[in-house]
Amino acid sequence: MRILGNNVRALELIIALNALIFVIEVFAISTGSTGFIFKNFALTPASIMQEPWTIITSMFLHADAWHLFFNMFVLYFFGMYLERLVGENNLLKTYFLGGILAGIAYLFTSFAFNIPPPHISAIGASGAVFAVMGALVVLRPRLALFVFPFPFPMPLYVWTIIYTFMALTDMMTSMGGVAHNAHLGGLIAGIYFGMQFKKKMITYVQEYYPRRYF
Repeated sequence: MRILGNNVRALELIIALNALIFVIEVFAISTGSTGFIFKNFALTPASIMQEPWTIITSMFLHADAWHLFFNMFVLYFFGMYLERLVGENNLLKTYFLGGILAGIAYLFTSFAFNIPPPHISAIGASGAVFAVMGALVVLRPRLALFVFPFPFPMPLYVWTIIYTFMALTDMMTSMGGVAHNAHLGGLIAGIYFGMQFKKKMITYVQEYYPRRYF
């Protein structure tokens, strides 16, 4: 991706943009303007018709430094891997469309099941990050990773199953302050994109490397 004549990796640009907006959030806290930011840019189901842009702007807001760090840390490593497999444009597609679909999932469960109530706002890039992970679940299901508090590495598809069960259980109880519905929405979107990428990869291999029988 070229910006002002310079080559900039899309992944690095996403991380830098999230970090910059968090700096603006910190400045807003120091000036007492936090309410303005979250009121106008966080995703709130009750006001989505008046503020439709929040389905995108909410992806760039974070609750605290740890929230930002964890999302960007996971995005960096999984995003680099996905970019090598499918290219920069497809990474961007997965991230942004996955994040938007995660927001739609949040709106749907809020309006349809009151999970959470429509006045509860959501912020964070987690839905988009889960979309990136979802694509890798399809393309590299046995990718090993360490997940706290498990003391041993587990395949990505196993962690996905465990998380899905935990998220659904939490959604039926208290939500625990975590937008699991958005996470699962992003994960499902990523799995769909991953299936499309895999299909194209298989078609490419069959077309350019046909089988030979001896």
